[in-house]
Amino acid sequence: MLKNVLVTGARGFIGRHVVRALLTKPPARVRLMHRGPYAPPARKGTETVRADLTDPASLKDLCKDIDALVHCACLVEGDEQDLHRVNDLGTRALVEEALRHRVRRIVYVSTAAVYGRGPFRDAAPARLAQAPASAASRTRARAEHHVLAAGGTVLRPHLVYGTGDRWMLPGLASLLRFLGAGVACPSVHSAVDVGALAQAAAAAALEEHRLPPVLHVNHPRPVPASALIGLVTRHLDLPPGELLPLERARQLADRSPTARHHLEMLATDHWFSSARTWRELDRDPGPAPAQGLTAHLHWYRPLLRSTTTTRPRPTTQPAPTTPRT
Repeated sequence: MLKNVLVTGARGFIGRHVVRALLTKPPARVRLMHRGPYAPPARKGTETVRADLTDPASLKDLCKDIDALVHCACLVEGDEQDLHRVNDLGTRALVEEALRHRVRRIVYVSTAAVYGRGPFRDAAPARLAQAPASAASRTRARAEHHVLAAGGTVLRPHLVYGTGDRWMLPGLASLLRFLGAGVACPSVHSAVDVGALAQAAAAAALEEHRLPPVLHVNHPRPVPASALIGLVTRHLDLPPGELLPLERARQLADRSPTARHHLEMLATDHWFSSARTWRELDRDPGPAPAQGLTAHLHWYRPLLRSTTTTRPRPTTQPAPTTPRT
């Protein structure tokens, strides 16, 4: 049976990979929601519709004849009012439209940042409560509420890496440049290749049986922070082999509240139990992060070598820095 799937945020880092994954699963047809004045290039098996999460009227009939919705659009930077309008109110309006058209499956690609600071070690969704620590995370937690209240499924990755990522590894590079060296950091982090995440989102949209309301979508094996730091420092103009003790790094990071925040996130375990997800969806979790990252070095090398960005950026959000709606 033909499955018509609507994807929001289809031009963003994660969304474009979700579209690609869906198009490998005929007979799925994909409707792309875009908010800009110019539609993305047409591709076989797709159609585009212009709409804006901040304008509920523009969402009218967006979900007509749609069987499944994969909601990837979000805002992760900006003032709290904008975050509220896009992530909270925009998602609520989108879900209401989906319910009006009896969309069978709603999938929201969220973030493990809704849990707050940590530490987390092999933590399953049933053992964790939301405790978002930023306006972005609070509004994305509210978005989750709308999806879950409608009987939808929430996917929570932690670190998402791969071609198109301008956030995770580039953000870590900015932090290390600020510190002037690598850091001796014993923590571990959950991570997932964006292609594997996209396959999981596509499978969740097309799955016939009922899924758990919340799924962690990370590789089952966490990656040591030391491996991430080592990968990044090899491509930076930093003293080779020099690692700052964590306490010294904290002293240096105290010059910048942003740097201190991201250093503490890096130094804290964020390991989320994810093995059940891949069993539920009957999908491969992709490569272990330490190996998977090397497949994307063609993308990361120019970004990591760039000296144009020195302000530390978040290393724990999986979404782009602008709304992809």
